[in-house]
Amino acid sequence: MSQLRVLIAGGGTGGHIIPALAVARELVDRYQAEILFVGTARGMEIRLVPDAGFRLRLINVGPLNNVSLATRIHTLWQLPKSIGECKRLIREFQPSVVFGVGGYASGPAAQAAIRMKIPTMVFEPNAMPGLANRLVGKRVQAAAVNFPQAAEWFQNVEVTGIPVRPEFFALQPPPPAPQHLLIFGGSQGARLFNETLPKIVPALLDAVPGLTILHQSGVRHGAVTEAAYQASGADPARWAVRPFLDDMPSRFAAAHLVMARSGASTVAELAAACKPALLVPFAAAADEHQQRNAEAMVQAGAALMLQEQELDAPESLLEKIVGLLQSPERLAAMGQAARTQAHPAAAERIAARLASLGNVAHAIQ
Repeated sequence: MSQLRVLIAGGGTGGHIIPALAVARELVDRYQAEILFVGTARGMEIRLVPDAGFRLRLINVGPLNNVSLATRIHTLWQLPKSIGECKRLIREFQPSVVFGVGGYASGPAAQAAIRMKIPTMVFEPNAMPGLANRLVGKRVQAAAVNFPQAAEWFQNVEVTGIPVRPEFFALQPPPPAPQHLLIFGGSQGARLFNETLPKIVPALLDAVPGLTILHQSGVRHGAVTEAAYQASGADPARWAVRPFLDDMPSRFAAAHLVMARSGASTVAELAAACKPALLVPFAAAADEHQQRNAEAMVQAGAALMLQEQELDAPESLLEKIVGLLQSPERLAAMGQAARTQAHPAAAERIAARLASLGNVAHAIQ
């Protein structure tokens, strides 16, 4: 049996590259596959892929979405060269299958693989597929998606979910009291959260006796956010601001409610952790994908959603948080609804499909 060789293309954000790394590890562990990542110098893959022990090759390709006309024209002018670079890498690496995970490098690599008749599969973590995946969705051999709403853009599609660390699935509910609110704006923080929450924290703590708050601000905004909380006069024993949070499973475990953005990875972790959420989509996200992700969770009964402009009136946010925390039965029901959106074996299922496409019939034990 020939060795499975998988070229994984894409990245940019953690929402693309972190699931891709989980699949890569599964391919190595279960199928002893050889992996090559293809990305760009502008994405998180430049650090995360080598740190994980995988090879990374870079191509030059720019953005097409949410950019100026001049940038879009430059990217389109550069695209044939980018596809050519991917063709050269494919000839060198001789992959059994190409896996596009979204992001800048995904589109050119998938286009090159299609033209060279290499089996190709794409992964889409968001409810609304990104531009790269929309362009190739009907021409690839298979697709893995996180939300059923995305399936219409692809053929031979399977709802596999997003790979999430097993620790999230093993979390137990926290004690009923005192309640704890986790405010999480993603790895970079959310300036809107940092500016709005200090305005309501005294009233929030007054309305929910015993409530404690952990607010992740982002590294660049830690000092300013903490100063705003201090200036609010709220009891400092009941709130904490941290620039960055490690060990996210334990942070989720302690929370009765999570206020967050609605990036794909965050939503997947909320589902795995069985956590009710108040979601505020990032309005500038490409293709409104955070909006669509939040809508899917609301439709499932797992979350409430507020638009960014609604936080211009902080009392609206205060009302929503207090209403949820004062209804433990509702929070429990939302948590159970969140779990219905979880996919415990996502990495295994995606890896198995890639192995099948690459004509590897059985896992190597």
